[in-house]
Amino acid sequence: MSDALKIEINGPVAVVTLNQPKKLNTMDKAFFTEVGDSFKALDENMGVRVVVLAAEGKHFTAGLDLKGAPELLGMSEEDPGRVRSRLNRKIAWIQEQFNAIEFCHQPVIAAVHGACIGGGVDLISACDIRLATADAWFSIKEIDVGIVADLGTLQRAASLMPGGILRELAYTGRKYGAAEALSHGYISASYGDKSALMDAALDMANTIAAKSPLAMAGTKRIINHARDNTVRDGLEYVATWNSAQLFGDDLMRAATASMTKQEAKFDDLLDDE
Repeated sequence: MSDALKIEINGPVAVVTLNQPKKLNTMDKAFFTEVGDSFKALDENMGVRVVVLAAEGKHFTAGLDLKGAPELLGMSEEDPGRVRSRLNRKIAWIQEQFNAIEFCHQPVIAAVHGACIGGGVDLISACDIRLATADAWFSIKEIDVGIVADLGTLQRAASLMPGGILRELAYTGRKYGAAEALSHGYISASYGDKSALMDAALDMANTIAAKSPLAMAGTKRIINHARDNTVRDGLEYVATWNSAQLFGDDLMRAATASMTKQEAKFDDLLDDE
């Protein structure tokens, strides 16, 4: 492992921090590898119920490390057909590292400050919830370096903000601030500074962590499925899900807690053997 990320686990909440502030948290091969490995490991940690994704330094991330891109993508003077075949596999591999965020069973809260550029927008679009400081700003910057954003922004943000707005931002590459992102629904809230942002993110994480982890994992799975399928397909899927899960202990504990006006306590999910 490199030092691209720092992970701290405090009870049911894990904080994953982009940890290369001198490099503006730019994304190289080590970064992508650590993101994938870290979120796959967190997915297997049943004691962790929520993840907060934050960053050290002045900015959240300046996006892809352009200097290291040729090496990352395997660019060379070899046979063009074979180079392009390898490039397709490389891009698919990078996509899978961000997919690990979307597919881990825990909700992931992105806490963004400063600039979040290019691949950073791909990164936080794979998260469940986005919070930001009032001075944070975003840019789907790929158009300005002559490429198509290919790590998830164009696919995921289509369900996070109006389609026309996404097109305009992707076509122009312009900066948009937290107030605009909030008005479009891309972020859920903004805060005065990074300290207030992290306090809010951790408070939200602890609120979520107190809920049934079985129901929470199912809710994330159902929402992701609903985005990619029809309403009828989604209803059939959740009916199947709940018919398999509904009679677990969590339902009775939640109902009892509600009736007695006490806080319910839920067991962690079972580890894989």
